[in-house]
Amino acid sequence: MARALMIQGAGSDVGKSLIVAGLARAAKRRGLRVLPFKPQNMSNNAAVTVDGGEIGRAQALQALAAGVAPHTDMNPVLLKPESDVGAQIIVQGKRVATARAREYAAIKPTLMGAVLESFARLKARADLVLVEGAGSPAEVNLRKADIANMGFARKADVPVVLVGDIDRGGVIAQLVGIKTVIDPEDAAMIQGFVINKFRGDPTLFDDGYRLIEARTAWRGFGVLPWFSRAGELPAEDALGLGEARKLGQCKIAFLALSRIANFDDLDPLKLEPGVDLVMVRPGEAIPGDAKLVILPGSKSTRGDLAFLRAQGWDIDLLAHHRRGGHVLGLCGGYQMLGKSVADPDGIEGPAGETPGLGLLDVTTVMTEQKTLTRVSAVHTASDQAISAYEIHIGCTDGPDRTRPFAIVDGEPEGAISADARVHGSYLHGLFTSDDFRKAFLAQLDIAAADQPYGARVESALEALADHIEAHLDVDGMFALAR
Repeated sequence: MARALMIQGAGSDVGKSLIVAGLARAAKRRGLRVLPFKPQNMSNNAAVTVDGGEIGRAQALQALAAGVAPHTDMNPVLLKPESDVGAQIIVQGKRVATARAREYAAIKPTLMGAVLESFARLKARADLVLVEGAGSPAEVNLRKADIANMGFARKADVPVVLVGDIDRGGVIAQLVGIKTVIDPEDAAMIQGFVINKFRGDPTLFDDGYRLIEARTAWRGFGVLPWFSRAGELPAEDALGLGEARKLGQCKIAFLALSRIANFDDLDPLKLEPGVDLVMVRPGEAIPGDAKLVILPGSKSTRGDLAFLRAQGWDIDLLAHHRRGGHVLGLCGGYQMLGKSVADPDGIEGPAGETPGLGLLDVTTVMTEQKTLTRVSAVHTASDQAISAYEIHIGCTDGPDRTRPFAIVDGEPEGAISADARVHGSYLHGLFTSDDFRKAFLAQLDIAAADQPYGARVESALEALADHIEAHLDVDGMFALAR
């Protein structure tokens, strides 16, 4: 039976996911069979697993770091927001309900059984399970029904290391404050802390570090400097896609939809030296000099069609197309490019039908059945192989489907407009296929880099593990596991 260690955060986005990924690679180097686990995640960036379900993208990256295939047990509860107040509930890889926040609060305590069941299965086939918390244990108002932080740690008897983010300021208050507000029995589960995202000379924080140790009686495991290669790894937050602009290169724009999903489709393009990947944020116009505009996936296709029109992007897209520009719609973005999107049973929201953008001669009808599968495809325009996955609801058909984007198991997939400048596909992760990406960019007169995308991610994971090993007491942290 495996030992386990939990990494919790003083808040959201403090770097828990990357630290778990780096620790997983460090454990793998030690010859351990290590598996990642996150009891509850909230993200619209999901990955399809080997057992035909879906989990948060961060756990898929952690599985890669551990050298294992992603499995639904690694993230037994996944919440996928569909609106400001409601989310789809995925349990052990399958959709079980859609609930508003208050409704989920009532459901959540019943999910601890599934969480512990998945955790037990992982422990039975590992030497070490690295657990990632969600949000912060300081959210004591949510503690009673908690399954993601101290509720899980106490129930499963897993020791905790707490991560504080010094880059956002107030890290002393973050950590000392958590010790002050949480239940003493919860505080006893915390065995130490890590300071993350430090910039500059870490010795300047020596006094603060000792103060935290003195006020909390927790052991410090080190100060981790800012990891400059984090942008080379898939992230769960789409905002990270807009950070690495390469001015003067060919511009590819993508729309920051309100319910953007599976945006890691764009990660390989971000790393291409010849591509300036531009995030078009709400209130901004689509750049007139963009060669390609991408409509990414969405957790609420009709809702994001309304959002898109509210930004005036429908007008910008039509102008872009008239100027000879190219458009690519992926999954929900593909559905938006058609003539209409109908949801007669109200699966994604209120029942009804919404006019599409009309750039593809297809229509979509939402259906209850969800497609979750890994696929091998062939791109029709270049004859290049694509390794991808599908994760969507809805069926799309129409005249433009006679010009498919790809062939999957001998069947047409996606659609291409008569002028060959508008493409739509349900395939996610397609740009990780190097030969396809190179051919697709060549059609836009963009030269692709020679380095394979997978090798670039592997290199960044190795560098992350080196970074963590150099600055943290990794063996001391692993010794806590039980």
